[in-house]
Amino acid sequence: MKKTLGKDLFFSMTLDFLDVYIPQTHNSKKTKKTYQDGLTVFRRYVTDVKHISLKEFTFAQCTFDFVLEYRNWLLDVKHYEKSTVNNRLSSLKAYLYYAAARDVSLQQVQLSIAEVPFLRVPKMIRPVIDNTETMKALLDAPPNTRIGCRDTMILSILFDTMIRADELIHLDLKDVRIDVEIPYLFIHGKGDKERTVALSDQMVILIRAYIKEFFEDSPDRSHPFIYTTIHGVDQRMSERNVERIVKKYANIIRKDHPDLPDSVYPHMFRRSRGTGMYRDGVPIEAIAVAMGHANIQTTKDHYAFPSLEQKKQVMEQGDGLVISKKEKAEWPDNDDEIARICGLR
Repeated sequence: MKKTLGKDLFFSMTLDFLDVYIPQTHNSKKTKKTYQDGLTVFRRYVTDVKHISLKEFTFAQCTFDFVLEYRNWLLDVKHYEKSTVNNRLSSLKAYLYYAAARDVSLQQVQLSIAEVPFLRVPKMIRPVIDNTETMKALLDAPPNTRIGCRDTMILSILFDTMIRADELIHLDLKDVRIDVEIPYLFIHGKGDKERTVALSDQMVILIRAYIKEFFEDSPDRSHPFIYTTIHGVDQRMSERNVERIVKKYANIIRKDHPDLPDSVYPHMFRRSRGTGMYRDGVPIEAIAVAMGHANIQTTKDHYAFPSLEQKKQVMEQGDGLVISKKEKAEWPDNDDEIARICGLR
């Protein structure tokens, strides 16, 4: 049997794809991990399900039918959610796009796999906290202590600025500009996109109180804005810790606010604020800019939902349901009588 050339092996470019290409196009460790996870699942399908060695599996073997069967296996055998299946398939397509760009002879393989359809995922309306009193109770839940001061600031900044948790933990002190005419955050967003978000007067007060408690003797402007101290060493707070803080205070107020969604997480603050702004009449274009969406359609798809009260007001406009006194029935209930009327017997 003729030995396969290394460049023909399907996984021959994955290392460069993950370690060189992805870091150059996506400044996020989470993005690299997503692609790595997707390709790893496919690798296990090739070796464990199809029983093909990595030393034998070539680009030519990665056909439309092969990938379609892989997609269906994820759904029907592994029972992945449709969105997860699409995510895995997207990672595979991105890798093949990269491989075909490096080697033009692989373009036919890439075009074939590009035709493997994604699964249709039903559009879901994610929960928001739309009760003003409930949101106020949540933001006020932390105690009047040093840690409570930090937690109040974290909860409030997540809501007020619509910042993502990942963006929040990557802020440094120098990115928090409160000693200027119009205070703002300089945010390093997804896909290396940078944006500024203005801070409200109340938010500035909370940030000043937090900085006074946690940075009084720290002149280092490159210090992480949100941090934890472990064994005497300051470290950037993890996203999981932000999630824990949000969940902690949601559970504290839950008994008094039964309308609170079953699961509360940082992104819900962003969604609640964005949806609330839309319902209050803020132009969708302005909301998209504040949220850092490159495509306004993203804002429309995920945040532009009217409230039930607004839907009710719409339904009450114009001519509504009118119930009048019933007139004599045009047709009798008896089939024989109907037949007679119709000239039948």
